[in-house]
Amino acid sequence: MRKLFLLLALLIACTSQAEQTDQFDYFEANRLMIRNGVQAVLMCNGLFTSERSLEQVFEQELAYLGEPLGSVEGGDYRIDRQLKAVAIGGNESGPVVRAAFRDGIGCIVMAPDQTFDDIDSLPVLEPPLSDDDPASLPWPCGDVVADEALPVDVDANALAAASDWAFDRESPEQVTLSLLVVHKGQIIHERYADGVDMTTRTRTWSTAKSIAATLIGRLVDDGRLALDEPLGIDWLPVLESPETDPRNAITLRHVMNMSSGLYPVDSNGMEYATGSGLAYWAGASSVAGARRRGLVREPGTFWDYENYDTLLAVYAMKRALGDAGTYAEFPRTALFDRIGMRNTLPSTDRFGDFIFSSQVYTNARDLARFGLLYLQDGLWDGERLISEDWIDFVRTPAPATAHRGNFYGGQFWLVPDDREDVPKSAYSTAGNRGQYVVIVPSHDLVIVRRGLDYGKQGFDRWDLTREVIKAIN
Repeated sequence: MRKLFLLLALLIACTSQAEQTDQFDYFEANRLMIRNGVQAVLMCNGLFTSERSLEQVFEQELAYLGEPLGSVEGGDYRIDRQLKAVAIGGNESGPVVRAAFRDGIGCIVMAPDQTFDDIDSLPVLEPPLSDDDPASLPWPCGDVVADEALPVDVDANALAAASDWAFDRESPEQVTLSLLVVHKGQIIHERYADGVDMTTRTRTWSTAKSIAATLIGRLVDDGRLALDEPLGIDWLPVLESPETDPRNAITLRHVMNMSSGLYPVDSNGMEYATGSGLAYWAGASSVAGARRRGLVREPGTFWDYENYDTLLAVYAMKRALGDAGTYAEFPRTALFDRIGMRNTLPSTDRFGDFIFSSQVYTNARDLARFGLLYLQDGLWDGERLISEDWIDFVRTPAPATAHRGNFYGGQFWLVPDDREDVPKSAYSTAGNRGQYVVIVPSHDLVIVRRGLDYGKQGFDRWDLTREVIKAIN
């Protein structure tokens, strides 16, 4: 009898466990909405920020989707060239999601319940008029590049071979748009794919995180933010006794190191179902979503790559700046104008909050300027813009990565412990679809690679660094 009871108990337990496994995708509706939003943002920016043709947009920008809605000939989408806006979806294709180009920002995704009539309510960033003409200013502050022979310490054949390595990929899913190499402050190689030139803006994806880190670093240097003090976030939901919220222990260092300890929402197959995906592609607030996650680990003890960690740091930056106007102008006044990044558009959500975890549109030369600022230890034209202490921080491995190879610092990526073929001093930005700015202090190098990779992707920035270094004697 006792054996029969144990057997029945085991069967009940197994049945209960099986019933707890979800077979139904409860986020299917979200995925459909976000899919339409991804196409809306990529198509809108492709047409009106990158200024590419519809054929190019379907061939390259939308290759990331696998099966976008419609084709060049038409489909469940609408393009309004006068409004510089697109609408994707409808009917059986899911809810319509719209995106519209805004001056100084690029395309902003709208909520599904908004229409083109709401475009005028979206934020804009109008920069002041400037007398500086990059076409008449020498590199790096401008775009005039002297036609000079390669330095004697550069092997022209090896440099050309490295360039071919980047462009002539065995995988058709790795699409290099541009390669730019700066050595000792000068451009020694610049190459673009057909249909792309030095003015073409494309999405940085997560390379934007390193730009955000630089802006935040300026505030740390000025004493308006501190790495080891709590973020001071007003967490959501608002509950009684907010002073007892355990999330108050999260510091700026924790989120910069991707070690906040907050509940993961951008991994485990949920990247395009919830979390930051709703802000990126469906018009939700990037700030509100970042503040809703609960604490599941002690801050600083576990590395987890989360867009919302970056956005929490950006929100702390906003609060430190004090008012909306200063915040809106800060990327330009603190960084872009200072180093000649005139082609760079920092995108926002529809509420005006910068989505500096991914949504910046820029060109290869502006990213080379950005890398050069770090290569020059934070100095630009004799002025210190970021401290050496801050550069040391972004290049120092996050403690929570120690057992995994020390591959990540403060919103920059580091050469992992198991790589012996590139200098350990190198560090880089990294963004989806192959967006890299690699800084190699030991060889006085900055390498910029822009891509529109899709599918499995897999372009290796450290392999590229190895190939370029072969040209430097």
